[in-house]
Parts: sequence; structure tokens; C-alpha cells
Amino acid sequence: MSRNATRRDFLKQSTALGAAMWVGSSTSTGWTQERSANAAIRFACIGVEGKGSSDRDDAGRHGEIVALCDIDDERLEKAAARYPNAKKYNDYRKMYDEMAGQIDAITVSTPDHSHAPAAIRGMKEGKHCFCQKPLTYTVTEARMMRELAAEKKLCTQMGNQGTAASGLREAAAQIRRGDIGQVKEVHIWTNRPIWPQGGGRPTEVEACPPNVHWDLFLGPAPERPYSSAYHPFKWRGWIDFGTGALGDMACHTLNMSAMALDLFNPLTVEAMPDPEWTGEARKETYPKFSTIVYEFGPRGDFAPCKLFWYDGGKRPDNAICPEAEFKASGSLVIGEKGMIHSSSDYHNEYGVYPAASFKDLSKPEIVTSPGHFTEFANAIKENKPELAKSNFDYAGRLTETVLLGNVALRAGKKVEWDAVNLKIKNLPEAQQYVSREYRKGFEL
Repeated sequence: MSRNATRRDFLKQSTALGAAMWVGSSTSTGWTQERSANAAIRFACIGVEGKGSSDRDDAGRHGEIVALCDIDDERLEKAAARYPNAKKYNDYRKMYDEMAGQIDAITVSTPDHSHAPAAIRGMKEGKHCFCQKPLTYTVTEARMMRELAAEKKLCTQMGNQGTAASGLREAAAQIRRGDIGQVKEVHIWTNRPIWPQGGGRPTEVEACPPNVHWDLFLGPAPERPYSSAYHPFKWRGWIDFGTGALGDMACHTLNMSAMALDLFNPLTVEAMPDPEWTGEARKETYPKFSTIVYEFGPRGDFAPCKLFWYDGGKRPDNAICPEAEFKASGSLVIGEKGMIHSSSDYHNEYGVYPAASFKDLSKPEIVTSPGHFTEFANAIKENKPELAKSNFDYAGRLTETVLLGNVALRAGKKVEWDAVNLKIKNLPEAQQYVSREYRKGFEL
């Protein structure tokens, strides 16, 4: 038996297996480190500030942090002050080389382009994985991580916390039981981007700050000089590093609709970007705004459906659902009998319209979550990957849908999609956007 398998069995046996996981409230069975210090889940955290700070602290609350990794020394030292017993690394590859046998699970909270290289290295070595959204930078990587998690029987979770929200689960259950009838249209919109994008590469020469290990930030991306236009926050809008407005928010705002309607494997995707997004800008950044239309065929009991995505201030006409208030971000699901609207990216709150027609609507029974990260930790302790509801089997499918919008953006034409084979049927020249090349030393 492998060492990883033995460790998993130990964690599982150390948990109170007889306790109920979810009991109609937000209380979990808990994991008391007092019961056995040796049974604590040993986490390594890659990317430890920004969003990584909350993922890191969630890991610290649910186990023991044994390693911290960040390409920014200042950020790394800040995290190390909070977790002084953890070993510090700038390079996750060195961390794995030296500590693979001391790690049970990893958190990956890096820029998008490094999600898959950092996560897949650990997953191949049998480490459970919590990875921020979007799960990956490319469609191909999302399929790889989904398949690898299944092959290795790993517990996984993507960081789209709304999956644990009771409002999201209720709305999805209402749609699935047919409360608003067959759905023909879904509209999703966001206030992103809130960072610069739509322009060319910076020309000003800047010295890299001494605390930033620029080569490690680049990771799998092609080499280019350091610029403060990229690091630390503005990388999202650059094609080499981020996935733009769509990648940043669709795994949140689209989540309820995807869960309710199985919005996976679209037949076609077409993007209508800012018409001024031309020339060098198209090679470097995502557009200032766009509308993207996905077409889905029949999916089990679900009818064909269109999904409309809007970013950069674009949104649907509020006249579609005048009783609702369309704010900067939101979602609207249009059925034959009614509509469900939310202005929450996580879908915590929502309304069913026309309100008069649904005033007596009963809420469906749902399984409430003990907390998004707690689901992941419980899955590890119980050795039951299905306990984490945004596990990579679900999250990988969602991420494929989301990132196909960026494929269509870069293709510049409607994309006809063969989901089984991960192939663009009508534009072979656009197939390059489904996957990517990796800089030497950062291959998968």
C-alpha cells in the first residue's frame, strides 16, 4: 500500500464517521485538532496573499500549514509571521521536491496562468487540491484536472464559494423541479473588468522590485520584462497571465444557472467584443467590453438554451424583468412560466418573478453546507470526494464552459464545439486557443 493511501486511511479513521455531515443547518461535524495532532490535514499553500490569504487561513483553521509558497518575498514573510512553523518557498517545484512526503493537500491561489502547472504537479503526487477559480487557464487543462482527480481518487474543490450558499442551492433546485418551466434563455453580467485592459504591451522600462521573483511569476508564460502593469493585481486583463472579466467572475455568477441547467458542452460560442479591440491589443489583453453568446442543445430533460454573457458595463435590458433591479452584476434565468433573478454574484439572494404568480411558492429542501472550505476538509477526512460540491468533476465542466468564451473572443468568429474531443469543428486555426505551450521547466 502506498504511503499516500495509508495517510488517507488514517485521516478517515480519525474522524467521527457516525456523525451527520449536514443536518439542515450550517453546522459541520468539525475537526478538532485536540483529538490527534498527527491526524491534522497537512496543507501546503501556493500563493498566500490577496485571495490566497483567505484560502491560506481556511487551511490553517482546518489543519496544519506545513509549507508556504509565493513569488513575492514581502507577501511570503507576511504569511510566515502568521504561520512560523511552515517552511517557506518561492518556487512550488522546489517545495514539492523537498516536501512531497509531508503534504496531504494543497491550496493554489496564484494568477490564472499558473493554476494548472502548480496544481497538477501536486495532484500527480496524490495531493488533494483546493484551487481558485477559474480552475485553469485553458479548456484542455480543465479537462486534465478533472480526469486526474478521478484517476487519483482525490478530494478537490474550486474556489467558487457561492456553491455553498443556500440561496444558490435553492434557486437551482427550483429550476430543476420545473417551477419556472423550461428555460430558453439565461443572461449573466458583471461589473468587471475593474483593471485596465484593451490596450497594448507597456513600453516603459521598469526595474523589477527586489522582493519579486519575476521568472517565477512568469512560470509557464512566455518571457517578457517586468512591469507594474502586470503585478500584483492587474495581471487579470493580460492574455498571457489572466482570463479577463469572464474568467474572473463567470465561475461565480454563472454557477447557479450551470448547476440548475447542466450548462456544459455548448454547441457554439460567439463573441461580440469592443470594436476598438484590434491590432496589438488583441494579442496582449482582453477587450474593454464584450457580449458572448453560448448555444446549448438538449441536455436530458432540458430544452435547447441560449446563454448571454455581458461584461465591461454591458447588461441586458431591464425591461425583460421590470420588477427586478438590474445592478452592476447579476443573473437572470428566463423560463416559460417565470424568471429567477439575482444581483448577487454568489446568488445568496434572489427573486422569482412575476412576484404575484410565485407568492405561494414553497422553497425546496436542500442540503445546507457546513462551509465551502469545510466541505473540502471533510471530504479529505472522510475520503469522500463527493462531499465537496464544487469538486473538479463539476468545476472542470463549469470551467470548460466559461473558458470557451475566451476561445471565441480570440478566434474572432463563431466557434462550433466538439466537447468529446476538445476540438473546434469549423476553425482549425483557432484550435491553438484551446490549449497552450509551456515555457521550459513549467510543463505539465
